[in-house]
Amino acid sequence: MRISGLAIALTFAGVALASGPAPVVSVANAQGSETTSQRLDRLERLIEARTQGQMSMLEQLNRLNREVSELRGITEEHTFQLDQILQRQRDIYQEIDQLGQQIRNGGGGSATRSGAAPTSVPTIDIAYSDDLSENEAYDRAVRLVLEERRYDQAIPEFQAFLQNYPNSTYRSNALYWLGQLHYASQNYDEAKRHFTDVVENHPDSSKRADCILKLGMIERARGNNSQARTFFQRVRSEYPNSTEAGLAARQLESL
Repeated sequence: MRISGLAIALTFAGVALASGPAPVVSVANAQGSETTSQRLDRLERLIEARTQGQMSMLEQLNRLNREVSELRGITEEHTFQLDQILQRQRDIYQEIDQLGQQIRNGGGGSATRSGAAPTSVPTIDIAYSDDLSENEAYDRAVRLVLEERRYDQAIPEFQAFLQNYPNSTYRSNALYWLGQLHYASQNYDEAKRHFTDVVENHPDSSKRADCILKLGMIERARGNNSQARTFFQRVRSEYPNSTEAGLAARQLESL
């Protein structure tokens, strides 16, 4: 029994040795076994995949370039608008003395004849609106005063502006200009109404001191010296270091 089992084992071992080791196939041998057509197909797929990746990157770069160009265009547009606003401010400052002189010489009326001091030079608030159409409407009204000297047309222009933009940044400015225009034409009732609106409803306006001064000058022109004195003293009390305070002091001296 043992001999028979050993013989069988030796027989299987001999068969295994005779058959030799299992074959091993490497990647190099697999590639080497490719045909030329298969190699070309594989290379074409690799090139196509790389090309698609490059095209995707190029598309992203083009999109970024477009976005940068759009941002540059927006920046340039905002810069242009800011330059326009600053130029308007410079023009207004250059013209403002001439307007003040015209109001003093041509529209002072009985206030000038009664010994009133020259009216103060209007000031301009450095405040801008984000609404371009609002800026254009205000600029149009101001140009009628400062550049074209069409005062009668400026009045309805400012009135329309206040109606169309009741909450505008320039509201106190527009009210002040209307008061100045009516004051120059000696329409004291309307002038008083607009100056009073600034005084009572726009406490932070840079024109408020001049509006109080103008209210005093209106009362003096009407012969109401007691009321005029009250306004002049109020200017000196509320704006002691202002140009308007100096003008109010001169008014008080001549009462």
